[in-house]
Amino acid sequence: MNADRLVAGRRPRPLTAAECAERLRRELEKYGVTAEVHAGFGLALVSVWADLVVWTDGRWFRWRSGRISINGRPVYAFAPASDVVTAARRVAQRYGQLRQQYPPPPWLAEGSS
Repeated sequence: MNADRLVAGRRPRPLTAAECAERLRRELEKYGVTAEVHAGFGLALVSVWADLVVWTDGRWFRWRSGRISINGRPVYAFAPASDVVTAARRVAQRYGQLRQQYPPPPWLAEGSS
């Protein structure tokens, strides 16, 4: 934590869910991943790709890992919102997996080159 962020020994205010989501979106750009942020009611979503939406409450990031539990339910991956670098790396890896499973439509692929 930067010393200049401390005021009279108090911790800085926690980031909102929207602020955490925006930090993740910017970090994902470093991996070439484009995403959109949608926020409201104390939660925020980072929409990345088909089957990849990251939820945050400002404390944790959550997204579907792609695995299914023995009970047939989706298994979620988690990362603390305070470690946006690691979360972005893991989300970008999942994005790469999903891009193979759900390639972009031809009209979108042509415009991205």
